Amino acid sequence: MASTAAGKQRIPKVAKVKNKAPAEVQITAEQLLREAKERELELLPPPPKQKITDAEELNDYKLKKRKGFEDNIRKNRTVISNWIKYAQWEESLKEVQRARSIYERALDVDHRNITLWLKYAEMEMKNRQVNHARNIWDRAITILPRVNQFWYKYTYMEEMLGNIAGCRQVFERWMEWEPEEQAWHSYINFELRYKEVDKSRTLVMVHPEVKNWIKYAHFEEKHGYIALARKVFERAVEFFGEEHISESLYVAFARFEEKQKEFERVRVIYKYALDRIPKQQAQELFKNYTVFEKRFGDRRGIEDVIVSKRRFQYEEEVKANPHNYDAWFDYLRLVESDTDADTVREVYERAIANTPPIQEKRHWRRYIYLWINYALYEELEVKDPERTRQVYQACLELIPHKKFTFAKIWLLYGQFEIRQKNLQNARRGLGTAIGKCPKNKLFKGYIELELQLREFDRCRKLYEKYLEFSPENCTTWIKFAELETILGDTERARAIFELAIGQPRLDMPEVLWKSYIDFEIEQEEYDNTRGLYKRLLQRTQHVKVWISYGQFELSIDSDDRIQRCRQIYEEANKSMQNCEEKEERLMLLESWRDFEDEFGSLANKERVWKLLPEKVKKRRKITAEDGSDAGWEEYYDYIFPEDAANQPNLKLLAMAKMWKKQQQQEDEEEEPHVSVIQYLLAGLDAEAGLWISSLCL
Repeated sequence: MASTAAGKQRIPKVAKVKNKAPAEVQITAEQLLREAKERELELLPPPPKQKITDAEELNDYKLKKRKGFEDNIRKNRTVISNWIKYAQWEESLKEVQRARSIYERALDVDHRNITLWLKYAEMEMKNRQVNHARNIWDRAITILPRVNQFWYKYTYMEEMLGNIAGCRQVFERWMEWEPEEQAWHSYINFELRYKEVDKSRTLVMVHPEVKNWIKYAHFEEKHGYIALARKVFERAVEFFGEEHISESLYVAFARFEEKQKEFERVRVIYKYALDRIPKQQAQELFKNYTVFEKRFGDRRGIEDVIVSKRRFQYEEEVKANPHNYDAWFDYLRLVESDTDADTVREVYERAIANTPPIQEKRHWRRYIYLWINYALYEELEVKDPERTRQVYQACLELIPHKKFTFAKIWLLYGQFEIRQKNLQNARRGLGTAIGKCPKNKLFKGYIELELQLREFDRCRKLYEKYLEFSPENCTTWIKFAELETILGDTERARAIFELAIGQPRLDMPEVLWKSYIDFEIEQEEYDNTRGLYKRLLQRTQHVKVWISYGQFELSIDSDDRIQRCRQIYEEANKSMQNCEEKEERLMLLESWRDFEDEFGSLANKERVWKLLPEKVKKRRKITAEDGSDAGWEEYYDYIFPEDAANQPNLKLLAMAKMWKKQQQQEDEEEEPHVSVIQYLLAGLDAEAGLWISSLCL
């Protein structure tokens, strides 16, 4: 009873919670984690360095460290890193026996840990404990035979120690487990390093894949056993049969026979493979067979094997649609590369026989290139100029020149005759082209040909014909004048320009006038240039012409150039006062302002600045396409000083502003609208005043 009472007294009493309400300040888990993370970042001061002076202190230090390691292990035995750190620390103190004991204890905890075995064995090898290391490797490969790293390191250690027999024995044990391909290759390379070719050959092939058969054959070939290598390839072909036939195996077999100069064998291998492998899966085989035949065989011999399938496809396409000219191009490209000239001509003749059914140029654009390719093939590949000439002439007879023509054909024919040194035929052909169907491209090509031949009289005649055909072409006039300028006949060039600007219709008159003006400037005929500018300004009052005129006068090296330039700007400003395009007038004034800023006096600068307009934002109505109201839009307008003086509304606005200033100064207490009207009436003329008075009344 006493013991029972004593037991009851030892049981602590549970304190009762009186207030179960939540605390005023709540602490969340997120806040706790954040505070813990912040405290981790606080840098703790490093521990002080300890210097051990005697054996007693060393023993205390070892005892303390061992106790720490043992405590860590006791907390969690499964953390292998703690065991490894402990063993490495003991190893650093040369306590190999203690380290070995720690590794053994760790293996009792987790004997399937690969890192633990590796560290243990590396420690023994580092300390030259070879037998201990062998013992560890033996235990490791016994427990974990599928870990290839143990076998690699074990064999490497034995080979480095010179224990070749022991290394071979380890390899034999390894191969009993039938490891991956790389392990077998390592064993083979090991035997080859010690010249054991027979042992390498007797290794069992556990991975019968195509690449391994090929490696086996290359191994025999490398060591000079050609018959054995051929036998390996034959065994591989028998092994895979026709169900699992491989393209790469036959390619390697053919290349092997090609190295041995057995060309007939190579052909048999390729043909055997091509008969059994589907065509879509034999692209590499086709490619290698083609390369082989091009090097060692007859191109005609492989036509049926390589080209027949593609030719059959193209034949089907052109039969289905004879006017599919892209298919004809592909077909011709094929036969040009693999057949003789007669076959190519036959296909070309079949292709050009399919003329477009409609005589419209857009339908002939693709077709005409068949003739061009045909002529180029005869000239460049076959080197038959007479047949090339016939092709060009037949093509030119076929084209309906009255409806449309192709300048490219005429020019190519002319260039061909030039290459054949037959200038008469070239000129005859181009002359016929200009007579039948004149075109800009034909004239340009013919003129360029005569220029290269330095036949300037012919060039003049051609330019005259060209201008009769197209007198509105400004580029032709300019080129004709440039030719005369280069030849030194400036009067003739000037006459050409005069004829050009006198034409009633021109496609680019501004370019023509600029070229004429530049020509006179180059000839330093400044009076003629001024006359041209004046004549041009009679036709157009464009602002760029005035600015160019002023810059021309400024560029002349004379005493009165600034005065002349200023006078031109003044004339331009007067002539453009009634111009509807206010942006052009503004452009002129800005150019004038820049000129005065650089060359003018202060008075001239102020004068130009007073002429500059004021930029005003306005609104206007927008009308939609159907005539409905689309709202308002804002735009900018320019009000020039002389325009502002002539507009009564602007004058009225200015006087209203003046009245507002006067009212602020006098601070009179009168009715605003009456005083405004009276003030405005006082400043306007009689007619405007009466009009406003009537409105107010």
